[in-house]
Amino acid sequence: MQRFTFKIIPLLMAVFLSSNEAFSLESYNRLVDEKSPYLLQHKDNPIHWYPWGEEALEAAVRENKPIFLSIGYSTCHWCHVLEKESFEDEEVAALLNEAFICIKVDREEHPHVDQFYMNVVQAMTGSGGWPLTVVMTPEKIPVFGGTYFPRNELMRIIGAIGSAWIEQPGKIKEVGDAVRKFIEAGDRVSTQSVTLDEKLLKDLYKKSLISYDAENGGFGLAPKFPPTMKMRLLLRIAQRTGDKHAIKMVQTTLSNMARGGIYDHLGGGFHRYSTDPIWLVPHFEKMLYDQAALATVYLEAYQVTKKPIFESVARGILDYVLTDMTGPQGGFYSAEDADSEGEEGTFYVWSDAELKKNLTLKEYQLAYKFFGVTSGGNFEESGKNILHLQKENNWKANESAEVKNLKKKLLELRAKRERPFKDDKVLTAWNGLMISAMAKASQVLKDSRYLIAAQKSASFLKTQLYEKEKLARRYRAGEAKFTASLDDYAYLIQGLFDLYEADFDEQWLSWTSHLQKKQDELFWDKDRGGYFFSEAEGSLLPGRNKRFEDNARPNSNAVSALNLLKLYNFTLHKPFRKKAKTIFSLAGDMMNRTHNAFSQMFIALDFYLDRSKEVIVVGPKKSHEKESILQMLRDEFLPNKTVGYISPDAKSSFPVFENKTTAEGRTIVYVCENNVCKYPTEEIAKARELVQDNKRYPLN
Repeated sequence: MQRFTFKIIPLLMAVFLSSNEAFSLESYNRLVDEKSPYLLQHKDNPIHWYPWGEEALEAAVRENKPIFLSIGYSTCHWCHVLEKESFEDEEVAALLNEAFICIKVDREEHPHVDQFYMNVVQAMTGSGGWPLTVVMTPEKIPVFGGTYFPRNELMRIIGAIGSAWIEQPGKIKEVGDAVRKFIEAGDRVSTQSVTLDEKLLKDLYKKSLISYDAENGGFGLAPKFPPTMKMRLLLRIAQRTGDKHAIKMVQTTLSNMARGGIYDHLGGGFHRYSTDPIWLVPHFEKMLYDQAALATVYLEAYQVTKKPIFESVARGILDYVLTDMTGPQGGFYSAEDADSEGEEGTFYVWSDAELKKNLTLKEYQLAYKFFGVTSGGNFEESGKNILHLQKENNWKANESAEVKNLKKKLLELRAKRERPFKDDKVLTAWNGLMISAMAKASQVLKDSRYLIAAQKSASFLKTQLYEKEKLARRYRAGEAKFTASLDDYAYLIQGLFDLYEADFDEQWLSWTSHLQKKQDELFWDKDRGGYFFSEAEGSLLPGRNKRFEDNARPNSNAVSALNLLKLYNFTLHKPFRKKAKTIFSLAGDMMNRTHNAFSQMFIALDFYLDRSKEVIVVGPKKSHEKESILQMLRDEFLPNKTVGYISPDAKSSFPVFENKTTAEGRTIVYVCENNVCKYPTEEIAKARELVQDNKRYPLN
């Protein structure tokens, strides 16, 4: 991302004095009628908050006031701190109410707003994060940006800007003009041509070795985020090259994460990230999208290695989601907070005294030995313990009856505590990611519970968040609302592909086709190619972003590229493949220069380069041969393929199924590339050989 520099308005020491004007109907906190859990957390603030929308923006123009924009989310620790310190403070509120139109945004409801202003703030300051704090003109052009500010510093900032708005409008205009030029310049995508070949993958692999932590797994020092997309890419590099070290990197990382405190050994699921290099002390927030990504990479690692630890962790993640993060109608909830009882991690940590009081001597000794419990603790200065597996304890012992009984008792004790806040809104994009994970798990682990969960979520999205061929972003308390962004379409299409390959219900495949058509209509850049993150109409933003790098979630242009390639395999519609290639070309120079942020794009590129296969199974709906062939395809790690099934008497609207026939009662497998099929076979071994028939490229 290109940065620009300019002088930020001097932070004048004079504080902008509030007036004593009488309260009016125009002056009140408007968040009380919102459905967002994050906005409702702020509904009692003395600040006259508006939600994002035309009313707030029109008020700024009408009153000629700068906009104070605060962006966060319900499970954000520092968002809570900022609220307690500043937004509940009467003096801060008086200053903000007098000089600004104040807008509060839930970044999970309006990701396009968050991404747009985060992009600008990162360009202004070189960093970003949440809470995101932006001061902008009534024309929505930022003139100041940052993240969390302590109360006194925030007072100085808003006082200075409030004064400058009246006394130094020229300074404001100077800064605004510089930012406006940055926005109008749009996304700075290099036009330099890069050859899209295996060399890009080789270079990425070599660069990954530099920052790899061979002892603890992962990359870099601390804080450490689970490198899910990079792990999935390494598995593909290993599959394509036969390189065993790539697999070792994945095994070391996933095993250490599974043993560490970042994994919830009692309730399942992963916390957000580790604050140390050894995966011990986490930031305790739990996000749905992390569970989806981690379940997927553990499933793929299990396919490659067949190690029980990876199967067990994948089940632990998904069972946590089924138990604690699934609504009655099938939608998956968004997140659980890190805090409870006013402190981070309280729900998850244990004092030595508490364990001695509630456990038998034998149970306590087992906890001490197995979960690393000590009298002094391992969590900051609290003296409390984060449960983790000692390195000398293998995962097999974790599955023993003795340990299971201990975990059950500890879980029952923990259930009596105050649970962290749960954000129960249903987001289309994040549900799409979890549909993928559940659908894949149903195939790899042969567990129908996960398939049912994926089907229920997809059906819920179709009935509640899809109207007039368009998706909505969020559902909560009976209300579907807000325009969907690119990631809603891309992630859901991906999820529907995976769900189709789990149950072969063609309604999911048909829906992907309709959604892709609408995505192309709403987001595709007809001039330069690639997908914008927001629609052209209705975003209320002064510009549109187009990004290609990953963040905490896979990049939606990269996910779209892979979706397009898969849809091409089923439809044989060449513009889909052409669009995917355009995305790779736009991202190619960035991928070549800064590999770290483009793992999902490399995954899609690997599919493109690897002569992906269309595997079509034709045979009776209920036959041993059909199930055996499908299970072979599901047991093995064969990522660069699409799988379709059709019974001999069925009709399909997808061209890939044309002329795929079989004799009565027989099950036949067609393995094709670009609709050119090899001789069909009934033999599982031969089908495996045909699917795996891809040239390998050594890494040296």
